[in-house]
Amino acid sequence: MDRQNSDDIMKFLDGMASFDDVLFGFLDEGNHSTEDYTDSGDAGFDSEENRTFWQEQEQLLQATLYRTSSIETKIRQATKQAFKEVTSKGLQKCVCRRPLTSGCRSCFRGEVSRLLRDTGYDCVISKSKWRSSHDIPAGEHEYLEIVDQSGSKKGEIRVVIELSFRAEFEMARGSEEYKRLIGILPEVYVGKTERLRSLIKILCTAAKKCMKDKKMHLGPWRKHKYMQAKWLGTCDTKSMTPVPETETEPKAKQRISMLTFGLFGAGMAPPAAVAVV
Repeated sequence: MDRQNSDDIMKFLDGMASFDDVLFGFLDEGNHSTEDYTDSGDAGFDSEENRTFWQEQEQLLQATLYRTSSIETKIRQATKQAFKEVTSKGLQKCVCRRPLTSGCRSCFRGEVSRLLRDTGYDCVISKSKWRSSHDIPAGEHEYLEIVDQSGSKKGEIRVVIELSFRAEFEMARGSEEYKRLIGILPEVYVGKTERLRSLIKILCTAAKKCMKDKKMHLGPWRKHKYMQAKWLGTCDTKSMTPVPETETEPKAKQRISMLTFGLFGAGMAPPAAVAVV
C-alpha cells in the first residue's frame, strides 16, 4: 500500500482509537447514561411532551442495543480484532489506488471481511439495490454480512456489520435532542437483522419528529422505507478477495491497420505473413 492510501485510511479512522467506547459503543454495555432532556427552544410543541418523547426514545434505543446473543458477541469480538489488525498494519491488499472517498473505503471493508473469513466466519460483502418509488429515490448500499447456521433451532442467523453505522443517521440540521440520541449509537454496528430492524424504526421515528418540530421537510433518504432498504432489502453478495491490480486495468484493444481493414474486414486478424509486392 502506498503512503497516500495509508494516510487516507488513518483519516478515515480518525477519532476511532478507542474500539470499545467509540467504535462499538453501547453494544458492549459500557457508559450507560440517561440525558436530562430540556426544552431546546424550538417552538410549536409542548416542552413536557417533547421531553417525554426523547426520553422514551433513548430508553428504547439503549434497551435494544444492550440485548445481545452469544453469536453476536463472538462476531463483535472478532470484528474488533480485525479492526485493530487493519489499523495497526494498514491495508495489505489495497488495489484501487484511488482517494479514500471513492476507493479505499471499499478496500478497508474488504480487508476486514477477509480477516473475518480467516477467523472462520462466512463473511461476505452484500450490496443492496432498490428502485425508486413514489416516496423514495433509487439507491444502493454496501455492508458486511455473516450468515451463521450453527446451533440455531430457527435456522440461519444473519448478522450485519456496518462500519459507519452512526454516520448513516446523522443530520446536519438535527436538533440537540436528536444529536444526543445519535451519539448513543456505536460507530460500528454488529448485530442481527432483527435488532437492526428495531433500531431503524426508533431512529427514523426520531428523525421524523425532529424535522416536524423544526417545521422542515424530511428528506426521502431519511425515511423508514429507504433506511430499511439499505440493510433489509434484496441484495447481491460478492467475494471478499481483492482483485489483483493487473486485472483492474482494461486490456489494450488490438490495433487494426487501415491498410488491411478493407481486405480482412472488421474484427478479423490478418494472416501471419503478408507478401509485399
